[in-house]
Amino acid sequence: MKSSSKAASRRHEPSDSRPLLAIGLKVASILFFLGMSICLKAAGDVPLGQLVFYRSAFAIVPIMLMLAWHRKLLSGIKTNHAASHVLRGLVGVASMGLQFFALMHLPLPEAVTLNYAQPLFVIVFSAVFLGEVVRAYRWGAVMIGLVGVIIISWPSLSLFTSGQGFTNGQAAGVTAALTATAVSAVALLLVRRLVKTEESGTIVLWFSLTSTVVGLLTLPFGWISLSWTQFTVLITAGLCGGVAQILMTEGYRHAEVSTVAPFEYTSMIWAIAAGYFLFGEVASINMLVGGVIVIIAGLFIIWRERRLGLERAAAKRVTPPGP
Repeated sequence: MKSSSKAASRRHEPSDSRPLLAIGLKVASILFFLGMSICLKAAGDVPLGQLVFYRSAFAIVPIMLMLAWHRKLLSGIKTNHAASHVLRGLVGVASMGLQFFALMHLPLPEAVTLNYAQPLFVIVFSAVFLGEVVRAYRWGAVMIGLVGVIIISWPSLSLFTSGQGFTNGQAAGVTAALTATAVSAVALLLVRRLVKTEESGTIVLWFSLTSTVVGLLTLPFGWISLSWTQFTVLITAGLCGGVAQILMTEGYRHAEVSTVAPFEYTSMIWAIAAGYFLFGEVASINMLVGGVIVIIAGLFIIWRERRLGLERAAAKRVTPPGP
């Protein structure tokens, strides 16, 4: 039984399985996504469709530069899976829109915390739809990380600690936030399927093109004139988003979704650092305790994946050649 379980696990591993590299790329992508979020926040009151357009259109620039660097500028757009790319793009835009809706109807801590349910959806979906073998270690690490995030956010969770019921808008915001995490998990699974046959640049380029078109279609519904400051931060947001998307997509090429997804929690650590250095916000004891728990959860996965990698390498050395 044990040998059959290991065989099943090997069948679902990526052909280029390098989990530590995948985790590093994921964490780097989170830093760029944080920069994107800071820029979008600095832009102020800009219509949702206009935000989607700028975030997507200028994300194409680093993607094209990457393709040019690898001499794949012309081939980057070519694909035999156009429908899959468009589907991934539409799912991604839907998640983006739902996240913005939640931010408009919920206090920021609630919206951010609810978004951390994504790794749970990712692990469930990867086990159900991709057949990945998810053991108790990963489940435990995700749950521990989620506890850490809740500890960090709990003092600010006024919506859940005030003793008052939800308003209609707040209930809709909670629904949108949770739906966004589920839809985002579906988008990650679509990416995981695409990386088996497509280059990272092609995947990200098609996503950016699809979301740019969707954002542009909202032009008749009331865009606003931008100041130079808004224009600058929105361009920067797009550039950061493009780099982040490339790093994230490349990360899912080198490891299973359920291995990489829990490191979404590290964004809370970077958010604490950004708050301190950019806005002079001193971390509370809850933030520090919760942050340590999040880091421990991530380090446990790194240790576990390295141990499994050593076991797989040892198994290959002792396995006799086939006939």
